[in-house]
Amino acid sequence: MARPRKPLLSTDRIVGTARVLVDAEGLAAVSTRRLAAELGVSGPSLYNHFRTKDEILEAVADSVSAQVDLSMFEAGRDWRTALHDWAISYRAALRDHPNIVPVLARGPGRRPAGLRLADAVYGAMVDAGWPPAQATSIGALMRYFVMGSALGSFAGGFVDDASAYDPADYPHLGQAHLLAEQQEKIDERAFETGLTALLDGLAQQYEQVRRAS
Repeated sequence: MARPRKPLLSTDRIVGTARVLVDAEGLAAVSTRRLAAELGVSGPSLYNHFRTKDEILEAVADSVSAQVDLSMFEAGRDWRTALHDWAISYRAALRDHPNIVPVLARGPGRRPAGLRLADAVYGAMVDAGWPPAQATSIGALMRYFVMGSALGSFAGGFVDDASAYDPADYPHLGQAHLLAEQQEKIDERAFETGLTALLDGLAQQYEQVRRAS
């Protein structure tokens, strides 16, 4: 029998299948046994590509980091505009794959795409004139902010039952039951409000840095 033109199993195929599982069912859904079944292969064949389940999850996390656009740091945009556009792209990637955020929150470790992301942000801030220590802080701050926004929905945390918000107990939450139906709009607006406020504050610090240099 002729050999298949493409190998039955590949690193990309394993990662893609694991990412679908994580997106649909969460981190707990991923196991070597489950992946092998989804891929139609024997469990031991996975070990030719990954030694452990954690390595697979790390690769899934890195595949999500690779979706973040970094071109704005090479397009000659000023640091604030570049940081804003990057944050939007970063959040979009995490919003599409929220279940992998706890793995990403551990930091880039040895993940190539995660390291390229950190390198691009830090390098752009230093090139713009930020001192290295502050450039590091900015990278950390942006990661905290974007990841925090992807971990949950503010609007989605309210139920659509008006009786849950008795005016006697919660006099200012009379319309809270309406928030859930506008979840996406509210969360997007909140993210943009916070991002603008954050960048405004950094811009003030930047002027102080420039005056002191």
